[in-house]
Amino acid sequence: MYNSKIIGLGHYVPDNVVTNDDLSKVMETNDAWIQERTGIKERRHVVKGDGDTTTTMGVKSAKIAIERAGIDKDDIDFIVFATLSPDYYFPGPGVLVQRDLGIKTVGALDVRNQCSGFVYAISIADQYIKTGMYKNVLVIGSELHSHGLDMTTRGRGVSVIFGDGAGAAVLTREEDNTKGILSTHLHSEGQHAEELSLIAPGMGNRWVTDIIEDNDPNDESYYPHMNGQFVFKNAVVRFSEVIVEGLEKNKLNATDIDLLVPHQANLRISQFIQKKFQLSDDQVFNNITKYGNTTAASIPIALTEAWEEGKVKSGDLVVLAAFGSGFTWGSVIIRW
Repeated sequence: MYNSKIIGLGHYVPDNVVTNDDLSKVMETNDAWIQERTGIKERRHVVKGDGDTTTTMGVKSAKIAIERAGIDKDDIDFIVFATLSPDYYFPGPGVLVQRDLGIKTVGALDVRNQCSGFVYAISIADQYIKTGMYKNVLVIGSELHSHGLDMTTRGRGVSVIFGDGAGAAVLTREEDNTKGILSTHLHSEGQHAEELSLIAPGMGNRWVTDIIEDNDPNDESYYPHMNGQFVFKNAVVRFSEVIVEGLEKNKLNATDIDLLVPHQANLRISQFIQKKFQLSDDQVFNNITKYGNTTAASIPIALTEAWEEGKVKSGDLVVLAAFGSGFTWGSVIIRW
């Protein structure tokens, strides 16, 4: 049985920078309030009409990852695309990436696990490679949040947090089982699903026809809802648990971690985890201050930047961890 390893990384973010001061012009908020609660200073938002979509951002990041992997696009055997913000209700963006990259008719799978989507997608790719079914798998996390946020004072508790962007990774076979992805760990707790959710449009509650018929300007069902304090309290617990689970599975300790790349949900969560595991600033990579929370895209964007900055080196133990809507969470343990 093979291991899988990451051989190419890429990311893309829109050029349009939206600062906290910019948001204060459209809602009652300020830079100090946002930074104190989230650590975010700015984020990137797509400009309507500029051509950026969840798919096109994913394609741009994928092209960079494929080039860095040193393979041809036709060497890709399978595509896994993680997002909560697809271009269309259906079909999903995986097939659009296959089309836009001009890749032969390989399989394309969409993963809807929100903030932990990239971790889930990496785990799926890892399993396909481990079993020998595929050799090269393209994994993408991409999000376009800005078009779906309530950019008013009513929605500020959520809207100040999220940004747009995409990241991608190419995974391939590794015959040395001491290298590459050592293990992945996935969990869910659906009893808290509505604590972080977007209810409409959905077949089970409010579909497009209901929204149009009611034409209710106060209907918030199609905007994201988040019970912030409840999510925070659960996140710090689950982050810790799943990191420990991964380390114990591989007979490792926190002192063995060379770099932790957490989902960029909230800088305060990352700082809590860093303190709990007694990690230095050099052992934890955060970029939420300039990009906000890009959900499924946050880990691949951060991992790419860490690699570009020389913070990921051969032989390093790299840990990816995420928690988000669902509730879903997971970790990936990698010997680079």
